[in-house]
Amino acid sequence: MLKQVAEGVLVHESEFIQSNSVVVQGRAGVLLIDPGITSNEMAALANDLRELGQPVVAGFSTHPDWDHVLWHADFGDAPRYGTARCAASLGDLLSQADWEAQIAEGLPPEYAEEIPMDLLGLITGLPAEAAQVPWDGPRVRIIEHQAHAPGHAALLIEERGVLVAGDMLSDILMPFLDLEAADPIEDYLAALRLFASVADGIDAVVPGHGSVGGAEQLRARIEQDRVYVQALRDGEVPDDPRVGPSAPLDWLPDVHRWQLERLAQREQRATPE
Repeated sequence: MLKQVAEGVLVHESEFIQSNSVVVQGRAGVLLIDPGITSNEMAALANDLRELGQPVVAGFSTHPDWDHVLWHADFGDAPRYGTARCAASLGDLLSQADWEAQIAEGLPPEYAEEIPMDLLGLITGLPAEAAQVPWDGPRVRIIEHQAHAPGHAALLIEERGVLVAGDMLSDILMPFLDLEAADPIEDYLAALRLFASVADGIDAVVPGHGSVGGAEQLRARIEQDRVYVQALRDGEVPDDPRVGPSAPLDWLPDVHRWQLERLAQREQRATPE
C-alpha cells in the first residue's frame, strides 16, 4: 500500500526491516527510488502505480547494497540511475562469476527465495558532477557522500520538502559504517553535516529502513546518529536504544559490538610498533 508523505511523494513499506520504496510523481510518470524487496511486493507496487495511471519513467538506487538495487519486470525498462561510484561498485560485483552466491550469503533466509535477482544492479552511473536526477518531474537534488557505502546518495526533493536518506537517519537502525573505507568515522560525520546543512527546508525524511519522520525528527536523528558515531570513535558505550537491551531488532547489539571490534582492529593496525 502506498502512503502519501508529501504532495506527489508516496512511500511503500516492505515487511523486511521496514524497507521503504519511494515514488515521486512527475509530469509523465514516476521516479521510483529503491524499490523492494520481494517479487510479490514489487508486483503489487507496480499494480498500484498502474491503477494511479502512473508509469515508471525513471529509477534511482541510493547505494549499492543488494536491497536498494532491485527491480521487477512490471516496472518496465525505464532508465535506472545511481552515482558513478555506486554504479562502479555494482559493476565490479556483477563482473564476478559468483556474484549471485556472494549476494545470497547476505540475504535474509525467510525472504531469499522471494527476492528477484535477474534485474539486480542494472543501473547507469550519472556523471560525477551531476547535481540532480535527470527526469521530467520535480527537481530531485543528489546529495552524494561516502557514509555507509561507496557512492551513497541522499535525494532532496526540494519542491516537496522531502529528504530520501537511503540507509541513514533511521529510527530503528543505528549507523552502519563502511568499514572498508579509509576513514569510516569521518565519512559518516561529514554526511551528517551535509544533512544538517539542508535541514531547514525539509518537512519529511524517509529512511531506507524505518519510519518516516517530520522536521523535528530529522534533526533529532541527525544528532542521535552523530552521538552514536562519536561514541564508536571514542570506544565508548553509547546511550542509544537501538543497540541497548530493548533494541528494535535482536541482532543490532551484535552488529554494534562487531563495529566496535573492527574499528579497534583498524586502530591497532594503524598504530606503529
